[in-house]
This record gives sequence, C-alpha cells and structure tokens, in this order.
Amino acid sequence: MSDALRFTKGRVPLLISMPHPGTRLTPAVERGLVAAGHALPDTDWHIPQLYGMATELGASCLEATYSRYVVDLNRPADDVPLYSGATTGLFTEVLFDGSPLFQKGKAPGAEARQQALSEIWQPYHHALVQELKRLRETFGYALLWDAHSICSRVPRLFEGQLPDLNFGTFEGASCDPELAGRLKAVAADQQGLTYVFNGRFKGGYITRQYGVPGEHVHAVQLELAQRTYMDEAPPFSYRKDLAAPTQAVLRRLLETTLAWGRERYGR
Repeated sequence: MSDALRFTKGRVPLLISMPHPGTRLTPAVERGLVAAGHALPDTDWHIPQLYGMATELGASCLEATYSRYVVDLNRPADDVPLYSGATTGLFTEVLFDGSPLFQKGKAPGAEARQQALSEIWQPYHHALVQELKRLRETFGYALLWDAHSICSRVPRLFEGQLPDLNFGTFEGASCDPELAGRLKAVAADQQGLTYVFNGRFKGGYITRQYGVPGEHVHAVQLELAQRTYMDEAPPFSYRKDLAAPTQAVLRRLLETTLAWGRERYGR
C-alpha cells in the first residue's frame, strides 16, 4: 500500500473518500512555500476524526496523507478546470485567498509535479477504483461519499457565508435522484445546519468521474463548512462541542444512504 494514503476495508457497499485532510509535504513543496503556506490553511482539517463513525457503520475509508499543496486529488490529471471563476488546480500556486503559495521562483518544477502525479495522485485513484470495483462485484452496486470541508468564508471563491452542508451531485448526474431526495429530506429535517444542493460546490473530479448511476455507482460530495466542527483560525482546533451535533447529522446521512442502497438493490 502506498504511503500516499490510508485505507480501511469495510463490510458494507459504502466508500468514504477523503482526498484533502493530508498534511505531508514533499521536499520540493516545503522548500518553496511562503510563510502563510506552512500553516496549511486550506486543508480539510480533522475530516477523518469527524467521520470516525463511518467505520462503525461498516464503511470503507480512503484517506489521503499528502497536502493538496503537493497535488490536488480532486482534480483531473489533465488539470481541465471544473468550475468557472476563481478556483485552484491540480498543482495550485495560490492559497484560497488568492495570495501566492510559493516564494517567487520556488514553485516545484515539472519533474517534481510529475513525480507527485505518479506517486500520490495515481495511487489514490487506483485504490478508489479498486475498492469501487470490489464493492460492485460483492454487492452489485457501490455508494461513494466524497468528504470535504472548507472555511465558511472565502471571499475569493464565494460571496458571504457558505451554507453548512453543501451537497454536490453534479446537477443530479452522479447519483440516483431518489437517493438525492432522501438526503434532502434528512437535511431539511435536522435543526441548526443550513444546506444547499449543487450550489457553489457541485462535486469535484471524484464525484463527476466515478459517480455513474447507470453502472450502479452512486456518488455524493459533501463540502462541510468548518465552523460546524472546529475553529476556523489557526491552530484550527477540533471542537467536540461543535462536532458532536454535526456528527449526528452526518451519521443520519450515511445511514440514509446505506438504507436507500439496500432498498434499491435488495442487499
């Protein structure tokens, strides 16, 4: 198994993908970062801890160990932009606020980037493909939950404050509409967290690439506002008081996803 990822094999047809909680840096990236970059502010902080209940439910979990500043696992290998307007790419050179990520002239070169693609990006996606294949062969279908988080206010990327729960189904193309409807019902029923479907975040590369309902693979991305479970300023501390009610909602969402799959496919 590659050191670019951690994988836990589950017992139900659900895979939790976590492409952005990693904090490891390659020497080429670490040498070139500006001071602000060393704090890794754009990390999906504490996502594996927040989704700790997923293993209790029997889900498989795939977690990246390297920072998105090395290579972004939720972008295509050819780096075709997924969103119009401000965004970041496969090898970003800016922070989410638009300021430079690297010191002048110290961004990693082509060789270092190719190495990151082959040794970090490709192993993660290979593991993802293989687990989805195993789930389909075992159960006849696979459920993919792409787990993300982001600071609730990033003016360069979106206006105002982001909703707490940002579901992406690629405008309905990445999962069965009935599953999306079940998730909307859960989001509407809970108290305290705002939500939106296919708003600013419609699903990144992982959701769009692997969510193919016609082939019985259903993918949902959830971009969670970090204010719902942590301090959004350094040192980005996990807040159990905030996280507990958020985890309860996440558990209901995952349980609903699994229940829909059992009803739809009979196993």
